[in-house]
Amino acid sequence: MFTGIITDVGHVAAIERRGDTRFTIGTRYDTAAIDLGASIACNGCCLTVVELLPGAFRVDASGETLSKTTLGDWQVGTPVNLERALRLGDELGGHIVSGHVDGVAEVLSVVPEGDSTRWRFRVPDALARFIAPKGSVALDGVSLTVNEVDGPVFGVNIIPHTRAHTTFGTLRPGGRVNMEVDMLARYVARLAESLG
Repeated sequence: MFTGIITDVGHVAAIERRGDTRFTIGTRYDTAAIDLGASIACNGCCLTVVELLPGAFRVDASGETLSKTTLGDWQVGTPVNLERALRLGDELGGHIVSGHVDGVAEVLSVVPEGDSTRWRFRVPDALARFIAPKGSVALDGVSLTVNEVDGPVFGVNIIPHTRAHTTFGTLRPGGRVNMEVDMLARYVARLAESLG
């Protein structure tokens, strides 16, 4: 489990295509303090550490993961939002995030709004029902509050700190982000279906 609070922006240092795809992720984390087999959210996708190097770690991504997330678009140098797994007793600064990506959203627009920026995204129609005003969403692993919803389009506000300390600083209209809907919204929708 994660919180959607990004603690490092790493980068793809190497890609090895095999049966699965192995990514080497450069990081400022002290890799000596990471356990082999630990979970790290990489742009919101929970991946297992399979090898540790000084200043980097390696993870494997299956064909399923590559097809359902933006990881299939990664190239050497791609910036990656990183968050280590939540430990009991840690501060829950964002919202509960599982690291299981529900789909990919497209950036429609970025408009300055005071010191912040207003971002609009389009989600797959099947996920639109899980997005609610003032609800939570994780985009590339970043916990955000939804401002407005219009069918499959929704907006969020990005403050300067978030833009400076996540990949939102390099994201542009037309870009794609991994999206995880709020876990509570998913279960409420499932319950409503079973009662309906």
